[in-house]
Amino acid sequence: MIEIIKTFFIGIFVGMANVIPGVSGGTLVVVFNIYDKFVNAITFNIKKLLKNWKFVVPILTGMLLGILLFSKLITILYRNCPDQTNFFFTGLLIGSIPLLVKYSFNKNSGETKSSTAKNTGIILCALTGLVLIIVFSVLQSRYGTAEKTISTLPQWTVPLAVKIFLGGILGAVAMIIPGISGSLIMLILGIYPIIMSSIPAMFVKDTALQALFLLLPNGVGVLIGLLAGAKLISILLKKVPNQTYAVILGLIVGSIYTMWPRVSNLTASKIVSYVLCLIFGIALSYLSTKFSGDEKSSS
Repeated sequence: MIEIIKTFFIGIFVGMANVIPGVSGGTLVVVFNIYDKFVNAITFNIKKLLKNWKFVVPILTGMLLGILLFSKLITILYRNCPDQTNFFFTGLLIGSIPLLVKYSFNKNSGETKSSTAKNTGIILCALTGLVLIIVFSVLQSRYGTAEKTISTLPQWTVPLAVKIFLGGILGAVAMIIPGISGSLIMLILGIYPIIMSSIPAMFVKDTALQALFLLLPNGVGVLIGLLAGAKLISILLKKVPNQTYAVILGLIVGSIYTMWPRVSNLTASKIVSYVLCLIFGIALSYLSTKFSGDEKSSS
């Protein structure tokens, strides 16, 4: 029961992260040391889904609740205290680096020692992840921020529904990749403001039905994208685990650089708040790893 409750709250954090363009839900799945378990449990195989229901149900329920309840709150946090919020997320990333380094250079079964060629390949994979984050950072600065919303919901049409559906698929696949923001993908495609405005509109009597029809294709697309993306990552982790984790390591390191706030007009109170948020993020990431144990040995 304790494990189910913990997984549920992790899901809430992941859901919160997924509503922010530039913040990756997949990153938090890595931070909380359940990445292998997540991509292996989310599958098209119904029997496997039922077998892993104690993980699948709480993580997906938590993600949904995080998106629904905190879509507005997390935007308010970024609007009112963006630097403290980013320092907290940066701390989460820093705390996950030692574990990712261990996974990247871990010896696989049958290996007595790592070769120079293998280590070189791992480093190149990490650099690839770093470059990807730089590219997405440029896209993020070009396409806007989490505050972008619309005042009036658009009318439902088939072309718009298809666009929202495809955006949900691509956004969900991106969400599984640490460091890549699924919300940013939807922002680039032009559907993010519609989705973010439709969520609160669901709870207003006059707009509930219209918002529901706009959200449904996105929800179906996200489900398909999660299943397909998780299957792809699961295959990579089985075939080339070291290289896959090395790419993830590069994505995380790049995310630290892009997320680190460029602060100015420092005061003593600001510095204290920044340091506390950073330390809290690092500690939360570290403790989640300690209490989760070594995931690779149990997955």
